[in-house]
Amino acid sequence: MLQQIIEEIFLKREELKKKFNRVLPIGDYISDRWEKAKYLKFGESSSIYDSSLVLGNVKVGKSCWIGPFVILDGSGDELIIGDNCDISAGVHIYTHDTVNKTVFGKDIEKERVIIGSNCYIGPNSIISKGVTIGNNVIIGANSLVNRDIPSYTKAYGTPVKIIGNINDNS
Repeated sequence: MLQQIIEEIFLKREELKKKFNRVLPIGDYISDRWEKAKYLKFGESSSIYDSSLVLGNVKVGKSCWIGPFVILDGSGDELIIGDNCDISAGVHIYTHDTVNKTVFGKDIEKERVIIGSNCYIGPNSIISKGVTIGNNVIIGANSLVNRDIPSYTKAYGTPVKIIGNINDNS
C-alpha cells in the first residue's frame, strides 16, 4: 500500500516535470494547500504551502497566498494578515524577539504584527515584532521591515526604506 502511494507521487512528479519543467517538494503532492489553509482557519480561498510553518495566534484573511518556506510566528502576540495578500517564498514574520533575553537575561519582547489588505511581501523578507503594514503596500525582496509602513507605499531594503507611493494604477 505505502509503496503504491510512493509510486503514484513520483508518477505525478514526473508528469509535472514533463509538462512544466519543474517539480514540487514531496509534501505538496501529499497535502492540499487550500485544505491546509482551511484547517488553520485562514480566510476563504487562501492557500499555504506544506513547507510553511504557522505558530501561535495567526489570523489570515481571504484570498491570501502563503508561499513555500514561510514562517508565520504568532507565538509572541497576535499576527494578523488582511485579505488578498501574497506572502512570498522564504518570508519570516515574528511577533517576538529573544535578543534581550539571550544577551541580558531580560524578558522576551512580544508585540503584535499587522499586515493590511492587498499587500505583497517580497521573497526572503523579514518582518519584525511590533510592525504595522498598511493596505496596498509592496515590500521588495530581501527587506528587513523593522518599522511601520503606511498604506499605498513601496518599500525595500535592509533596513526597509519607503521609496515611493503607489496608486491603484501602478
